Amino acid sequence: MITEALKTLFNRDLNKLKTEIESYQNENTIWVVDKNISNSAGNLCLHLMGNINTYIGKNLGNTGYVRNRPLEFSLKDIPKTELIDKIENTILMVNKVLDSLTKTDLEAIYPEIVFEEEMTTGFFLIHLSTHLAYHLGQINYHRRLLDF
Repeated sequence: MITEALKTLFNRDLNKLKTEIESYQNENTIWVVDKNISNSAGNLCLHLMGNINTYIGKNLGNTGYVRNRPLEFSLKDIPKTELIDKIENTILMVNKVLDSLTKTDLEAIYPEIVFEEEMTTGFFLIHLSTHLAYHLGQINYHRRLLDF
């Protein structure tokens, strides 16, 4: 079933995100922006946690998560350990929610209009996985270019 594939992808990429954040030699560099790099790795990490906890946790798992999207891009200097805790908690939540979804749930219309039109829950979960992978690549480049 597609949920097993989604779990594999989310676990792979969230664990890679954790590894990327752990790999910064200089913790301050997590928050650096430079030249045409407008978002720090820390802010991208917060954005991913807000995104996944809203669209999977709140909307599909009824976790009660409350998102403050502007803070995802304005907060600075959150300790590396706190970012890692957020990632680990998100991994647990994603697995719990995905384990609860049925084929009927995946074929149902996602409970919120996100891109100005309806889409199935399965389609939107695939989008969320690719969104995670996109920003994960940015974080990897951020670390390799700026953490020295």
